Amino acid sequence: MQLYSIDAGRFKLDGGAMFGVVPKSMWNKLNPSDENNLCTWALRCLLVIDGEKKILIDTGAGNKQSEKFFSHYQPHGESDLLSSLKKAGVSPEDITDVILTHLHFDHCGGAVSLIDGTLQPTFRNATYWTNERHWNWAIDPNPREKASFLKENILPLMEHHQLKFIEEPNSGTTRFSENMDILFTQGHTRSMMLPMIRYKNRRIVFMADLIPSSFHVPLPFIMSYDLFAYTTLIEKELFLTEAVAQDYVLFFEHDPNTECATVQHTEKGFRVKATFDLTKC
Repeated sequence: MQLYSIDAGRFKLDGGAMFGVVPKSMWNKLNPSDENNLCTWALRCLLVIDGEKKILIDTGAGNKQSEKFFSHYQPHGESDLLSSLKKAGVSPEDITDVILTHLHFDHCGGAVSLIDGTLQPTFRNATYWTNERHWNWAIDPNPREKASFLKENILPLMEHHQLKFIEEPNSGTTRFSENMDILFTQGHTRSMMLPMIRYKNRRIVFMADLIPSSFHVPLPFIMSYDLFAYTTLIEKELFLTEAVAQDYVLFFEHDPNTECATVQHTEKGFRVKATFDLTKC
């Protein structure tokens, strides 16, 4: 098995929204904001090559939305999804599976591209995976999340018959492949999926938006974007307790600097233990 961190660029989000109830006097030391209170965040995906399978986890924000839309998020950076895949020696046609942790635009925007004037799946040979509960949540969105669920990012996957559902268990994880399980969480949005990968006798967990960055390891650091913040708090505590006991590697999708970390429990609560690049796993 081979793992590659895929840089799909950078974007900006409001610092207060990203850190929730945590005061700016605290979070601004971690990820300083600009004059508009915006902080820079990564759009980091993960490529898993496992035998004949080339599995891409999340796809970044893409580039097909309007200039007005992107003006709110200021995408930037030297890399994008397809160029980063190319550096890993993989073409769009090579991807066999795309796991979309959830269908907010910054996680699935690159799943669909404007090709020859029409919206088409970016990875034409791939099966795209979500789950039925989250799919239904996304295509009939609530007012709070409506701006993040964009139909042009998701409906073409169904229309081109490339979409399949992972069955959500009543609790715990479900098996996706021999070396990957899926953990479902409910706090950020309904039925978000966190891939848990067995790699070199370790467990690497793609954190999506349960813990979007190393800054968010302490329990009170919960985004205002989370639909059910108290549920996130409970899910974080349960997960981090297990992560400490099992020495999990956390892979961060949005951390601007840190790809991976391990965690520890201190007298002040959960904290980062060590940070490192994926290549050091």
